[in-house]
Amino acid sequence: MKKYFILGSLFLGLIFIYTQCNRKANATTTNNSTQRVAKLETFQKNGITLTELYSPATFENASLMQAVQSDAKEMDSNYITLNYTAANYDFGTQTDRTGLKNCANSGQGQHVHCIVDNQPYNAIYKNSGQVYTFKDGQHIVLSFLSRSYHESIKNKNAYVLSSVITGKSRYYTRYAAPDLTSPMMFYSRPKGTYKGDETEAVLLDFYLVNCDLSKDGYKVKAVINGTEFILDKWCGYFMEGLPKGKNTVQLTLLDKKGNEVESPFNNVERTFTLE
Repeated sequence: MKKYFILGSLFLGLIFIYTQCNRKANATTTNNSTQRVAKLETFQKNGITLTELYSPATFENASLMQAVQSDAKEMDSNYITLNYTAANYDFGTQTDRTGLKNCANSGQGQHVHCIVDNQPYNAIYKNSGQVYTFKDGQHIVLSFLSRSYHESIKNKNAYVLSSVITGKSRYYTRYAAPDLTSPMMFYSRPKGTYKGDETEAVLLDFYLVNCDLSKDGYKVKAVINGTEFILDKWCGYFMEGLPKGKNTVQLTLLDKKGNEVESPFNNVERTFTLE
């Protein structure tokens, strides 16, 4: 009997230790999340509020690989077919939106944003898709993993930057290879028309390649309906206080001296609508 009593006491003790450790771990996770939310930066100008986006799902280990699978007929007609392989990421599932403000979210789930020459992106919801390059010639193609609510996944393995030549002119024209190593910024969101609850918080998002933002380095100048914001942190932002109807966003990548970076896709302006 004494033997069983000792074993029972040890068992209860182990349960107590496990419970306390589990509570401590949960408390640490909660505190880290709370601290992260507390540090979110907010800008307010002319009735517009711009708030750094807290992303519950970080996808720190997500990665993307891309292969071009196009036949001559497609390439001649300025189409390219892209095949994707993703790790630690699932196409078509809904991203965790815990604590997120009301915003546009795709019912088709997580996907790739594929951008050709900084034109509005193509959303590809599975591991293969076809995109149109609009014209003959040399093109720069950026593909990156996206959450279901369209915020890009910003880690060094979550994107692929490549170039491709399309159109019949590729048979007789020599195109210079583009420089894919220089700092570049690509526009992603906002895009199109927003309705109902989607108008409450509109995502501002862009993708950086070969550079990052900091207080003493590169920055992005965002001009929203004529109001200027200087951003020194690469993240998604929620725009609030925007009027119904047409709105405009202009994005420019700046160097550490505040000058516009020489890039083929810098200084881009887009219009979107709130209904």
